[in-house]
Amino acid sequence: MNRILNRIKETISSNMEVYLPHVKTSDLEKDGAIYYMNGRDGTEFDWYVNSKLSPFMVFYDDEDNLGAIKLLLYRDGSIAVYIYDEKGKKLIKEVHTHLEVNETDIFELAVILRNEADDNNIWGADIENINTDLEVNDERINEFKENKKNYDPMINKRIILNLYSYVSKKIIEEGWKVGYMERNEPFREEDSGWSFFAGNENDEYTSDPRNVELVRVGNVWQQLDPDIFKYIDMPIGTKLIRISPEDFEIDKNDKKIYMVKR
Repeated sequence: MNRILNRIKETISSNMEVYLPHVKTSDLEKDGAIYYMNGRDGTEFDWYVNSKLSPFMVFYDDEDNLGAIKLLLYRDGSIAVYIYDEKGKKLIKEVHTHLEVNETDIFELAVILRNEADDNNIWGADIENINTDLEVNDERINEFKENKKNYDPMINKRIILNLYSYVSKKIIEEGWKVGYMERNEPFREEDSGWSFFAGNENDEYTSDPRNVELVRVGNVWQQLDPDIFKYIDMPIGTKLIRISPEDFEIDKNDKKIYMVKR
């Protein structure tokens, strides 16, 4: 088995011993098998968009089948381990550590997992059942790297989600969804350029800085209005109005804003 996977097994085992000493192997699915959970997005997506491999999981063996351990291995070798007690219903510990392996070795493991798991439609498999003795040649490496272009739009969106935007308090406090959004030249490196308004503000309202808050685009998307996500990578100069419960279009000053609350 690949040496990094062996280190992952050792890390999971040691954390089980320390934080879940009362849990027997018979309490776990397949006596504590470690599953590579690539089924949601796939290895390449997680590598390029999330800067990590897909999660490694150990599950409780019962009707709910919830996780006991989740391990995330990032490109820089850092590891996050989440330990769940009470049959997976309670997160009891989050451990952060580091594997002494370089990014090249982790990348080669990503190539192997893509070839031997994803490409063979093997999803959420016991790592013992994945062939990780595959030779990582230039052809496989170049193919993996070439596919990065498929994820560039999502990578760009992830960057924008971490930047700040200006948000009307009519959205934050009154419950309106975004009715009008425009992207201007950013003032600072951490600024996305986006401003989000409900659409029923007047000039007096928007000119008062007390009526606008600085919020990360990701928080607007997750907490206030999920409809903005597919538009956030549109270029500077974009002005959009809501035209339906879920859709926006370029503002041509010929339609009224569709107003709706969340």
